[in-house]
Amino acid sequence: MALCIVSYVDMDGLRHTVEVEAGSLYEAAALSIQSFRKHDIHPAGLAQLDVEIRSSITHTLTVKQLEDWLKVSPRTPKEMATKERLRSLLSAAH
Repeated sequence: MALCIVSYVDMDGLRHTVEVEAGSLYEAAALSIQSFRKHDIHPAGLAQLDVEIRSSITHTLTVKQLEDWLKVSPRTPKEMATKERLRSLLSAAH
């Protein structure tokens, strides 16, 4: 698990940022979306999520990339469990 800072810029040009603790890039993205939604902030499909891992590595993906990744069949039992958990996080946040 690593501390991650996830942010995105909304349609009005405002940057929204949240800190999450995650074990992967996709988990950080899902947890951030869940947190944003709890505060009535809703990044949509092409919103670009900037994920900064405290080790100063930054990854960027869109919400759509996360959603597409979740749709692809898992390659391992571990990936299957991760995808199921992340889908659950995202569906609970609605």
